[in-house]
Amino acid sequence: MDDISVGDIDWVAEGAVTRVKNQGNCGACWAFSTTGGIEGLSKIAYGTLKSFSEQQLMDCSTSYGNQGCNGGIMDNAYKFVIKNGVCTDDEYPYKAVKSTCKNLTCKFTISGFTDIKNCNDLATAITSRPISVAVDATNWSPYKSGVFNNCKASLNHGVLLVGATDQYWKVKNSWGTSWGESGYIRLARGNTCGICNVASYPNK
Repeated sequence: MDDISVGDIDWVAEGAVTRVKNQGNCGACWAFSTTGGIEGLSKIAYGTLKSFSEQQLMDCSTSYGNQGCNGGIMDNAYKFVIKNGVCTDDEYPYKAVKSTCKNLTCKFTISGFTDIKNCNDLATAITSRPISVAVDATNWSPYKSGVFNNCKASLNHGVLLVGATDQYWKVKNSWGTSWGESGYIRLARGNTCGICNVASYPNK
């Protein structure tokens, strides 16, 4: 277990997490992780939970180093949002394939983002917001329920940390609600699946 006791934090119960989404047959996990962080900020900082557009990040953030369905990095997507803002899902719906960027003017912006590099800082940060995290999801497919720790730390998947107890991290995935615990997984506390290695959250 980590040194820091966090009590029982659940941003889903607090209304700061949108419905579980499904990335489909497209490696856009990074975009879903990014929108999840911004969705949490929307609710916590401004009082309104909005669902933001993964498709816009896929189509439009290539020049920031992201590659649509072939992968990307959450911080790169945050850099795009700082400069360009982000649309809602309704304004720019998800198609599960990379398309030509639609130059829409969307109002929601962030001022920056904060990187987290260790488990204690992650535990502290989750007390105030959902957080974009990278994990090793190599063995996640058969997961049904319970606290999971069957993984190494070869980071290959972007997800959203949405809560924690002293026993586990609660993580929102983007593989639909039929996977895991209605779309969520609980990871043993500590650096399980490398969850503490590459984490970040957007700033108001």
